Amino acid sequence: MAGWYEVSRNDKGQFGFVLKAGNGQVILRSEQYEARASADNGIASVQKNAPLEARYERRTASDGRPYFNLKAANGQVIGTSQMYAAEAGRENGIASVMENGPSTDVRGP
Repeated sequence: MAGWYEVSRNDKGQFGFVLKAGNGQVILRSEQYEARASADNGIASVQKNAPLEARYERRTASDGRPYFNLKAANGQVIGTSQMYAAEAGRENGIASVMENGPSTDVRGP
């Protein structure tokens, strides 16, 4: 099963989205946006940039756990991964976003 985007609205009325792999696991999370149209633009940016290896910024949190950011061509972060226990997990996460990111399946309000 292919991945999909799930849009949600928080208690402050802001919109955000997650990219889920075919198994339902969240593999990328967006920032919060004031308008649904902005969240939709963020999804379009992930769809465009996800297949491009150069758009991934590999990071390490202060506690030593690896994670990654997906960035747009202008350098802006458009999505952040979960924290991983090991670098191999981070690499698998990147591969999953590269595969599932181009999905056009968008669900939510």
